[in-house]
Amino acid sequence: MCELLGMSANVPTDICFSFAGFLHRGGGTGPHRDGWGIAFYEQGGYREFRDPHPSVDSPIARLICDYPIKSHVVISHIRQANVGEVTLSNTHPFTREMWGRPWCYAHNGQLSGWQSLPLGSYTPVGTTDSEHACCFLLGEIRRIFPVPPDDPRRLWQTLHALCERLRGLGVFNLLLSDGDYLYTYCTTKLAHITRRAPFGEAELSDAELTVNFVEHTTPDDIVSVIATEPLTHNEQWQRMVPGELLVWKDGEIQARYTSENQAANSA
Repeated sequence: MCELLGMSANVPTDICFSFAGFLHRGGGTGPHRDGWGIAFYEQGGYREFRDPHPSVDSPIARLICDYPIKSHVVISHIRQANVGEVTLSNTHPFTREMWGRPWCYAHNGQLSGWQSLPLGSYTPVGTTDSEHACCFLLGEIRRIFPVPPDDPRRLWQTLHALCERLRGLGVFNLLLSDGDYLYTYCTTKLAHITRRAPFGEAELSDAELTVNFVEHTTPDDIVSVIATEPLTHNEQWQRMVPGELLVWKDGEIQARYTSENQAANSA
């Protein structure tokens, strides 16, 4: 299946180090050769790169590593195709407008019976179960909330319930963002790490690269990275549990919802 990479930070931060390891899984250290993409939210805008070729051999991917785009929220995906041809239209992440903001979505997993999911405001461009689920998910949110709810916790609870419904169709690991919050939902595999002072060194698992974050940060920086599998081998990553939704903002967990207690305590 595919793999996911996300970032939430309290200051504009580049993801060059993490992405340098992640891209090797796209046809190098991993089998995910069927396309890749990455999206950045920056200064109120949205920037996206997608490529239906393996990331390990992609000149565009190398550009991302060499071009330190500063962002508060990043979503990336490498694809191992199960449903749909290897084409640009089937390459994640997928983007739709809602409430005047670009919503970015990337999915890891495979769903059964996805064709029966009702579509409202959005229509797929490609032929994947992932994009169909994206259109369903955002369409349902827009139907329930024609305008953004005054209390964001209402949206978070609804999103968790919709993710639980999709989880009932198979494997549904999700990264979703509107540029303000980053949402991560786990069915099988997602892990995260939060880096803050005192910073130290990190070594990638998929490439010979080490960084000393002390040289690139301030004492006030908070940066959280989420990935299908941990990207470094000398740091302590925390794994999410099945049915868990985490709401991130500025590198911190704002709320946690689980299958056992959907209205989990806010952090």
